[in-house]
Amino acid sequence: MTDALTDYAGTVHIPTDNARILSLVPSLTELLFDLDLAANIVGRTHYCIHPADRIDSIPSVGGTKKIVMERVQELAPTHVLVNVDENPRQMANDLAALGITVVVTHPQHPDDNPGLYRLIGRLFGRASAADELACAYQSARARMTNPTEMPARRALYLIWKDPWMGIAAGTYIANMLALVNWRAVTPGADARLAGDAARYPEVTLDETTLDAIDLVLFSSEPFRFADADIRDFRDMYPAHAAKAHLIDGEMTSWYGSRAVRGLDYMRDFSSRLRPIPQTTETTAKEDRE
Repeated sequence: MTDALTDYAGTVHIPTDNARILSLVPSLTELLFDLDLAANIVGRTHYCIHPADRIDSIPSVGGTKKIVMERVQELAPTHVLVNVDENPRQMANDLAALGITVVVTHPQHPDDNPGLYRLIGRLFGRASAADELACAYQSARARMTNPTEMPARRALYLIWKDPWMGIAAGTYIANMLALVNWRAVTPGADARLAGDAARYPEVTLDETTLDAIDLVLFSSEPFRFADADIRDFRDMYPAHAAKAHLIDGEMTSWYGSRAVRGLDYMRDFSSRLRPIPQTTETTAKEDRE
């Protein structure tokens, strides 16, 4: 084991036991708590909501896209945790210009989590706790059925409406779905798009595209889809009513320590949907269970 660690951006970091950490990524804030680093967290975003019974003691500096730099300077962090998808590059550059060590993360597959645990754990003096969490992840991974033994499903995973937006192949969420043999599809998405617009594109909902989809998954975040959205969809597309389901976005999109529970969640969630219900009445009953 070396004395230095390398983050997603290729930056080499030196381990420290007395870091003052600003976390701008909700799932990483939760991970810091689970690695027993609560005493080292000096700031967070207002989207950092877990653990719910402890998070209020940590000052907020704003959102994931825009923060109050004056507040950051008051908190005097030595390190800041950012993510490629969630935080603007310019924000990271501005923080680095203040002399704060920027740790860049970008897990793209659930199986990237053990490495993420060890990066954070070794960097901040919690190597043993990180190893234990990595073992917990591997145990949860082993509990999952081999995806080749599960029914293949084409899934439209919705994260927004007005306009409808989905997730493309290659994203962390899509790779989580793939663990249960569900393939993320984005009907009607513009193939010319690039960057975030391509990873989280606007999609088309109509009878023709829904004919080619097995599941329509309404996520609880970032848009908070609810039962009313499922009812509206079923009323508008009765022939496809059985395909609509609410899904816990924290369990599918939060990496870090939440991913351990996320694996069990996906295993159980997909098991409930095999075989896919054929009637609205059956689907409604399953969604209530």
